[in-house]
Amino acid sequence: MSSTVYRQTFASQVFDMAVDAIVRGDFPAGSSISEAEIATRFGVSRAPAREALLRLGEKGLVTRTPHVGARVIEFSREDLVELFEIREALEGMACRLAAERITHHELAHLEAALESHSATPDLVSGKSYFQRGGDEDFHFGIARASGNIRLERHLCDDLYHLLRIYRFRSSTRSGRARQALSEHQAILAALKERNPDKAEAAMRHHIQQSKLNIGPVTSNS
Repeated sequence: MSSTVYRQTFASQVFDMAVDAIVRGDFPAGSSISEAEIATRFGVSRAPAREALLRLGEKGLVTRTPHVGARVIEFSREDLVELFEIREALEGMACRLAAERITHHELAHLEAALESHSATPDLVSGKSYFQRGGDEDFHFGIARASGNIRLERHLCDDLYHLLRIYRFRSSTRSGRARQALSEHQAILAALKERNPDKAEAAMRHHIQQSKLNIGPVTSNS
């Protein structure tokens, strides 16, 4: 592996760790965040931390204010309602398409993901339901299985990390983690049946329930 490729790969790893920290609330919404803080938290040099911070801004997870610095994104109640409306429509469509197009391999992968999720200590205890990004993410897998590249781009790139933050926040409400897993299992069952109507309805129900469980957002909500 060339040194350039290695640096890019390492910087991507630091970015992924920073995203996970934001999703979990280790870097709380509205809090300041700097390359020095990222470097210290993850034990890396300033260069990959700087690149990670730039990518966080590109993905909409961090905002910059002149003379103030960078802060983790913070939504108003109105922002969040709009985000969930978009999510319900797009993920419902993705699930409908996936019911028609998903492969046996993709179904097996989703089933394995849910089995892995169900064994995590935080979910077993009911504390929260955290999914790592990318291929380990149930929603990511469904978007990929939709077979619609533009829809996948919206869900797996443009909106993906913002959605992860509030999916996780929703799961920390009492009783929500196990309920969310049960809803995922219902979605998987509909996909196995190749039933587009049932799959879309199950996904929309899941997102509606997540919306009900988001809890407090910001001081101006």
